[in-house]
Amino acid sequence: MDTASMVFLFSLTLVVCLRLSSPQQMPTELHNITEVLYLGSPFVQEALRRAVELTDAAYAHTNEKVKMSLSEGSVRPSDLLAQFKQTGPQTRAHIRAAEVLDNTVELIREMVYTHTHAHNMTMPNLTELLSAQDFETIMQASGCSSEMQRPICETDCLSDRYRSFTGQCNNRQYPLWGAANTPYHRWLPPEYEDALGAPRGWDPEHFYHNATLPPVRCVSQRVLYTHNENISLDSSLSHLLVEWGQWIDHDLGLTPQTPSTAAFRTGADCSRTCTRDSPCFPIQIPLSDPRTGIQSCMPFFRSAPSCVGTLPTRHRREQLNAITSFVDASMVYGSSDQSAADLRNLSSPLGLLALNPLHSDQGLALMPFLPRRQSHLDPCGPRPGQNTSEADTPPDEGNMTSCFQAGDSRANEHLGMIALHTLFLREHNRLAQELQELNPHWAPDTLYQEARKIMGAVHQILTWEHYLPRVLGEEVASELVPPYEGYTPQVNPSIANAFATAAFRFAHVTVQPVVTRLGPGYRPSPRHPTLPLHNSLFASWRVIQEGGIDPVLRGLLLSPAKLQVSDQMMVEELTERLFQAQGGLPFDLGALNLQRGRDHGLPGYGAWRRLCGLSDPSSEAELAAIMGNPTLAQKLLALYGTPQNVDVWVGAISEPLLPGGRVGPLLACLLAKQFRALRDGDRFWWQREGMFSRVQRTALQSVSLSRIICDNTHIRLVPPDPFIRTRRTEDLLPCTHPLIPLLNLSAWREPDTDPTCGSIPRIQPGYSLLCDNTVLYQCPLGFVLIGPSQVRCDPHTQQWKPAPPTCQDVDECAFSPSICPQNTQCHNTPGSFTCTEPGLASLSASSVAAAVVAVLGGAALMLLILTCYRRFFPMKSEHLWSPCCQRKN
Repeated sequence: MDTASMVFLFSLTLVVCLRLSSPQQMPTELHNITEVLYLGSPFVQEALRRAVELTDAAYAHTNEKVKMSLSEGSVRPSDLLAQFKQTGPQTRAHIRAAEVLDNTVELIREMVYTHTHAHNMTMPNLTELLSAQDFETIMQASGCSSEMQRPICETDCLSDRYRSFTGQCNNRQYPLWGAANTPYHRWLPPEYEDALGAPRGWDPEHFYHNATLPPVRCVSQRVLYTHNENISLDSSLSHLLVEWGQWIDHDLGLTPQTPSTAAFRTGADCSRTCTRDSPCFPIQIPLSDPRTGIQSCMPFFRSAPSCVGTLPTRHRREQLNAITSFVDASMVYGSSDQSAADLRNLSSPLGLLALNPLHSDQGLALMPFLPRRQSHLDPCGPRPGQNTSEADTPPDEGNMTSCFQAGDSRANEHLGMIALHTLFLREHNRLAQELQELNPHWAPDTLYQEARKIMGAVHQILTWEHYLPRVLGEEVASELVPPYEGYTPQVNPSIANAFATAAFRFAHVTVQPVVTRLGPGYRPSPRHPTLPLHNSLFASWRVIQEGGIDPVLRGLLLSPAKLQVSDQMMVEELTERLFQAQGGLPFDLGALNLQRGRDHGLPGYGAWRRLCGLSDPSSEAELAAIMGNPTLAQKLLALYGTPQNVDVWVGAISEPLLPGGRVGPLLACLLAKQFRALRDGDRFWWQREGMFSRVQRTALQSVSLSRIICDNTHIRLVPPDPFIRTRRTEDLLPCTHPLIPLLNLSAWREPDTDPTCGSIPRIQPGYSLLCDNTVLYQCPLGFVLIGPSQVRCDPHTQQWKPAPPTCQDVDECAFSPSICPQNTQCHNTPGSFTCTEPGLASLSASSVAAAVVAVLGGAALMLLILTCYRRFFPMKSEHLWSPCCQRKN
């Protein structure tokens, strides 16, 4: 018997004996012993070692498999999803730390269970396994302790003016609220299948309220499935409203799946096995399914865990939100400092975002391409059978793909998303250029941040004032989201797990089965025909080759949304053909949504109704009354056995729509709860006093999506409200119409004087920014700031103190070692330098000298000729000049 086993047996025997004694009879010495002896303590170091090995091996296996699939051109839908849910290095580091922690705890449980099983004992809980010190050791070794460190928040003027990219320090008291790479918030505790955090339905025979959970594919087939042709169209709302919902969803949450597509313990490939072995949680294909005989299961990977809890009593599986929770246009700018820098044109003095150097949209900008990760397959390029000829195929562009680079990794999912990403890239650059004309003394960083700040406000206004009233209904929206009263630091704005995983996925049942594209004049065009939805997924190449984003936007403006009807839930494009065009067996979005809710441990439908103060159905009759549809209630109970077991997403979308809205009572409650928290808990909310001036807020209230389309596309006819369905092209308005007002940025012109201290001290060459009563200075590239970086207005002396700095040219030629290549000569220029070869430099000097001599010699020769001419031909000369002289006299 090894040492660990001997220590374990001693600990186990002692714990058993002490459990048989009452606490009153237990000696003080034994009280002290039980405080330091835990069942899992002997296995901590060995479990940590093995957890690191298993985690890293699974990651390596996955990377090799994906590379091989891409290089062979045999990419599967699961590979595409993994590639386009790629996260940044900070997120990957957090996930690895959390998975090492979870795998360590799991291994300790297994090691203890191996011993306790021999002694016929029940499985101990986590507080019996590990002491606080044990857990802290695991937290430190896994890396979770450093991931959960509280950031230090700045309190200067700029930290009050501009939000961070990561969302950290929005709330200075709780600086991780709403930040990227933090766990989703919980409105209700999770209901996992066991203490390990196993998903609901992990064991198909497990009972919930005396019934088992149905396979999610059964629910999709019997409740959700709708033929593409058998849909009702929304009489009031356009498909752009649906698109806006997904656009904002990508601003609020990104749930990364585990980087491993291989089982941690066995190394089995999750995309090829139907065995439940974390992180594999495959969707079973029931015998009644049309896919039976083609596939036994659909690959599904658990969401990545998050580092949570500093004590065993607080540790439970939570999922990670990889982006900021706030409506801050993070899908345009990214949710990390590095991502933001990668998206900028840092060589521009205007604070612009980077553009595509290879292609344009009839002269307008496109997003830059992502680098190609392999040579054989372009994940966003045309596929065989997609109506593209060899001549249409873009030429090989080296290490580039047709995939666009944006602030969110899901930018290439479908054409509508690409269109909005491109639209707001252009809008940022338009704003930055106009701001520079108003404030030529602003630095590139200031122009970038001010444009970004306006963009955040635009997204808040369009979402709260234009989008939400259409979704909730005007009356419900005003009741559940009352007028803004100011920032409330006690409100947690973090995205709730139920919102991201269930509630805000309601719009999936309003998606049309086709993508309509229209030419100039909103007429159909053979150059960009209407597409089945599955042919628009990961099809970025179509933007380059088939008319840019204008046809897509025209289609979104003129097409109606699908109407949510209880017997017309989700079109077959989404349940039977998702990612079909990319090769491999297609996915089912409805089944994925349901499985994701179970993966996250979301409680059943009734629990959420109770949270919202709504009735909790306990019978078929009560459920039928809520649904307003006895047939649907009967279907759900035949599947779930009890209303308590109904998955919250399918229960919520089954409720009848509220008057004037597009959701039922439960969804209205959950959506309003989240959007109210996002507004009231955001220190940078656009209406908060001090964020914008009164005149700026007035200007921002005129913002419209139609105006943004006019300013950044070739489209010249738009609806006054782009979220409302336009039935006739005659109802469209020209971009010059008063109902499509321009955003007047004149209120952003910085004053040249201060009421107390007079003229703002500017520097040349150099940049300055007035921030409250302080002027901040920067120098252009190639210059260094000499003096203070800021001056303040002294109210007592009414002067700026201290004296402003200057920008001094940097002599790059004085650097050691030389900044120029070997055997070249450095020449300093204002703000820069040049490198020339010595021979060329001397030749250049002699050439200049020779040129000067030649010019002077030529001038002297001409003067001599003129003098001789006048001497030898005096009469002619006088005749030529005398009339002029006479008139002058």
